[in-house]
Amino acid sequence: MDMDGGRKVFNRLGPSSSSDNGNHNKQQKVCIYWRQGKCTRYPCPYLHSELPSAANGKRAHQGFGAEDNYRSGGGGGLRRSGNYNFNNNNTWGRTQSQQPANNRNTLKKIEKLCNLWAQGSCKFGDNCKYMHQWSTGGCFTLLAPLEGHQQVITGIAMPPGSDKLYTGSQDETVRLWDCQSGQVAGVVNLGVTVGCMLCEGPWVFVGLTNLVKAWNIQTSMELSLNGPVGQVYSLAVGNDLLFAGTQEGTILAWKFNVATNCFEPAASLKGHTLAVVTLVVGGNRMYSGSMDSSIRVWNLESLQCLQTLSGHTDVVMSVLCWDQFLLSASLDKTVKIWAATESGNLEVTYTHTEEHGLLTLCGMHDSEAKPVLLCSLNDNTIRAYDLPSFSERGKIFSKKEVRAMQIGPGGLFFTGDGTGQVRVWKWSEPTTVQ
Repeated sequence: MDMDGGRKVFNRLGPSSSSDNGNHNKQQKVCIYWRQGKCTRYPCPYLHSELPSAANGKRAHQGFGAEDNYRSGGGGGLRRSGNYNFNNNNTWGRTQSQQPANNRNTLKKIEKLCNLWAQGSCKFGDNCKYMHQWSTGGCFTLLAPLEGHQQVITGIAMPPGSDKLYTGSQDETVRLWDCQSGQVAGVVNLGVTVGCMLCEGPWVFVGLTNLVKAWNIQTSMELSLNGPVGQVYSLAVGNDLLFAGTQEGTILAWKFNVATNCFEPAASLKGHTLAVVTLVVGGNRMYSGSMDSSIRVWNLESLQCLQTLSGHTDVVMSVLCWDQFLLSASLDKTVKIWAATESGNLEVTYTHTEEHGLLTLCGMHDSEAKPVLLCSLNDNTIRAYDLPSFSERGKIFSKKEVRAMQIGPGGLFFTGDGTGQVRVWKWSEPTTVQ
């Protein structure tokens, strides 16, 4: 595995110049059907090999891939805890010149999952132009697929110390999975769509339509929190408050009353004009992302909005706090890195651009304790990036888009896709050279 470039390269073999049956007489143009892996003409009047580089060092075939779009920088690291500061803004991303030479101008197998292979019926084998594997990069191991849900997975939760995994879906059910056997341990039929899930201490919270359910897995207590209007899309806990982002754009807050043994309404935060689809708490701040393309920063003590971030141009699907940074992902195809200025306001210090809209972010550490960002895109893939360089480590492929990701103990993480399948993954141990 190429740890520097983080990309696994697939070479399509073609006739060499010495055995190309008169290749020098062919038109000096590359066959577009050969590039797509489906040329059937023999002999073909066009080249079945790439044009050589021009004498001045520029590529003869123009066009830029994802490698060309990295910004300059490279040094430093990123950790969840501890005082670690970046000296300047160009530590995020890296330039094309820093990419390994063997990763440039190399033809790749089309990085798209073969649907026929996923169904067990592809007849092309190694000659198929699409991917016949669930991941690339060599850094992930698929431990188990969990089958049972019938629609999109919208929430995954694993309470600390529990031997059960909770998953919620638009099929109006929550399923409990035994972590030892991988079998279903229980099914809760709710009768309404599950919009999100969150675990905090012994509590599992489920965002539903016009309601939030709260289950205490230690006491088996079940509570219903009324107040939301429409679907509850996001949940967060901070300063002893439970927050819920709703379809109408309001963020509702409840506080647990020990005396009455119930959650009582505490506040209603207004400001977003459309649905609040993502919430995260970091320090004494809460950050909310909305369909109105904005992010709002809230003080957890006063519950007042301190700042509105307007850097995105489409729905803000996910926000993530990591050290002193806020990361946000949007359907506008960008991940933005925000950092506080001397005035205390957040500003964008780096923008990472993808070819597709982003759905959710998940930050974790690999088997060597290096920080990695998992980005789910609406092209049915998850990209894994080293931070802060944003060099790609690998990809995970799904039949449909992944809308839920959750970190587990011991290097585990869980993904849930649009088909209703939940997968259990683990970071692979690095290969040691003897």
